[in-house]
Amino acid sequence: MSVIGQEHVRGGSVFKDLSADDEDWQPTEIESLCMNCYLNGTTRLLITKIPFFKEVIVSSFSCDNCSWSNTEIQSAGRIQEQGVCYTLKVTSKSDLNREVVKMDSATTKIPELDFEIPSFSQKGALSTVEGILDRAVTGLEQDQVARQEADPEVADKIHTFIQKLKKLKDVEEPFTLVIEDPSGNSFVENPFAPLKDEALTVSSFRRSVQQEKQLGLRADDEPDDEPPPGDDLDSMRSEVLVFNTNCPECNAPASTNMKLVQIPHFKEAIIMATNCDACGHRTNEVKSGGATEEKGTRIILNITSASDMTRDLLKSETCSVSIPELDFELGMAALCGKFTTVEGLLTDVKDLVVAKNPFVFGDSGDSGRAQKLKEFGDKIDSIIAGQMKAHLILDDPSGNSYLENVYAPEADPEMTREMYERTYEQNEELGLNDMKTEGYQDDTGEKTAPPPKP
Repeated sequence: MSVIGQEHVRGGSVFKDLSADDEDWQPTEIESLCMNCYLNGTTRLLITKIPFFKEVIVSSFSCDNCSWSNTEIQSAGRIQEQGVCYTLKVTSKSDLNREVVKMDSATTKIPELDFEIPSFSQKGALSTVEGILDRAVTGLEQDQVARQEADPEVADKIHTFIQKLKKLKDVEEPFTLVIEDPSGNSFVENPFAPLKDEALTVSSFRRSVQQEKQLGLRADDEPDDEPPPGDDLDSMRSEVLVFNTNCPECNAPASTNMKLVQIPHFKEAIIMATNCDACGHRTNEVKSGGATEEKGTRIILNITSASDMTRDLLKSETCSVSIPELDFELGMAALCGKFTTVEGLLTDVKDLVVAKNPFVFGDSGDSGRAQKLKEFGDKIDSIIAGQMKAHLILDDPSGNSYLENVYAPEADPEMTREMYERTYEQNEELGLNDMKTEGYQDDTGEKTAPPPKP
């Protein structure tokens, strides 16, 4: 890291945005051993930051002696709070061109072929869906000659399977690609942004103890039991908890303050605020501190004037946001929980969709897609200015979101609040299907199994 630090730390920052205009920003070249001919080759390292995405280390090896080459991408950012799972339904050849950031900790699955690439069995890569398939085929073909001599029957079965993988690229029948990454740093492109991608499903999940050990978040000899609870709730209400973390912008060490507060006429919430002394970045997040409600909540606000922008709004981390007039829907895992105003929420939506789309800007940006995003941003600005009427829908399966009624205690003519029964899938995402709080012990005192899936 000392060589990289001497050559690449400019302006006090290790990570630099990718730019074709910066001629001085060159990769570091290191002489290294070629694992193909065992002579010396050259490794090029570039520590950079993909615009509006994450910090990465791009490495490329080439050998002039045997012409062997290899490329690799590794995440240089922090491990996310939750894992992420992308499920893509490939229905046309255009889906094969979607860009994919696959980290080495990600597991790749194709359920139709009962095929799985385990985590840490491949190096991280910046590729496409077609590139993921080609890489799998190359890996299976690598030792086919030796298999043919040692066990012809197994080699024939693998050859048949390879043909099935190659046939997927013709997309004669739809198939599903699943990328599950416990680090949360993998990514699959949405070519229809800012609109919802019907073929792509993104979900978050809590890492298991085994996954945390694989990522180095727990020691191998640490017991699998969950840590014991800390101080009681009363002491947490009266103090501000501080814990160490990393800045999401520059990755420098920072501190996060956490406080449990009571929101008047609503419920308890946990406010978290991070302040970075290195780059000045500030962020805040609100999480629900109460229980999950018996029913989900859907709040519909008819925005008719700019005065609606000042309404207070509490969006939990499980709440999705949609604007029917723009044919726009934002999943519940896209924006963190926050206590803001309607204007603040719309501004965050615009920043997330327009300013932080990693596959629109830069050398690989598509001008047509960028124009659509600009038009979307202009419409958001029109709604904020009161020049365009629209409906804002907050759909929270946990029932922990809130929108101010400016006519209280009278009914608000511009706002509708609906309660609904959650579906099985929504309960599954909230972790309620396997949760049993009554009668979970039998007569012998042993815990019983959770109810089966209907």
